[in-house]
Amino acid sequence: MCRWAAYLGQPIYMDELVTQPGHSLMHQSREATECKTALNGDGVGLAWYGDRAEPGLYRDVYPAWSDTNLAGLCRTVRSGCFLAHVRASTGAATSRNNCHPFAYGRWSFMHNGQIGGFDTFRRRADMGVSDALYPHRKGATDSELLFLYALETGLDEDPIGAMVAAHRTLWDMSIAQGTTPHLRSSAAWSDGERLYALRLSSDHIAPSVYYRWNAEAGGWAIVSEPPELGQSGWTELRPGQVAAFDGADMWIAEVEAEAA
Repeated sequence: MCRWAAYLGQPIYMDELVTQPGHSLMHQSREATECKTALNGDGVGLAWYGDRAEPGLYRDVYPAWSDTNLAGLCRTVRSGCFLAHVRASTGAATSRNNCHPFAYGRWSFMHNGQIGGFDTFRRRADMGVSDALYPHRKGATDSELLFLYALETGLDEDPIGAMVAAHRTLWDMSIAQGTTPHLRSSAAWSDGERLYALRLSSDHIAPSVYYRWNAEAGGWAIVSEPPELGQSGWTELRPGQVAAFDGADMWIAEVEAEAA
C-alpha cells in the first residue's frame, strides 16, 4: 500500500506537508503506521499547480528519504494545490511511469490500494481505453488505468461521478475474472481549483483517509495519515464516502459500497 498527501488553499511551501512535520509523508515512506507495510520506498511523486492550468509533475523511482530533488522542490516551491505520493508496489514494476501522481491536461490523480487479480484481466481492461487516450497509458498499474477510465467517463463534466464509475468498472472486472479483495481504494484528484478524495472498498478494509482545515494557513490538508502523530482536528473520511474541497468549503457524498 502507498501513502499520500494533498493540499488546497492559500499557497504554502510543499515541505510544510511533505517533508517538515514529524510524521510527514517523507517519514511515512519509512515508518507508516496505518497500512499493511510500514515501508513505502518504490518511488515518489509530486503534482503541483502554479500560474498555468496544467500541473507541474515530478516523479522518480528513488525512495522519498533519499531523493534530494524531492527535498529541494518541496523547500522552494509554493503552491495553492498539490498532490504528493510515496509508493509501495502491489506488483507492477518500480519505474518512473508507474509512479504517482498521474496527470493529463489540467487533471492530476493519485491512488492507494488494489484491484484484486488485476494482472489476470489487465489486457481486457486496457482495451477499454479509447484510441485517443491510450497513448497516455505509459505504465502498467491499475491506478493509472483508473485515472484513464475516469477521463473516458467524463471527469471534466462530473469529477465525482466519473471517478466512482471508473472504480466500479474495474471492480466488476475483478469480480468476473480477478480475485478478492476486489477493490480497496483511497484516491485524490484535482483540476487545480477543487480537490477530491475517495475512500472505497469491497470488504471491511478500506485504506485510511483524513482531512483537516487549517485556519492559520487557510487551506485543507487531505492525507493517508496525519503528518503529526496525536495531532487534533483531523476527521476520518468514512469508507463509502467521497469528499470535495473548494476554497474554505467542503462537502461529502455517500457512495454505494457495491459494484455496478
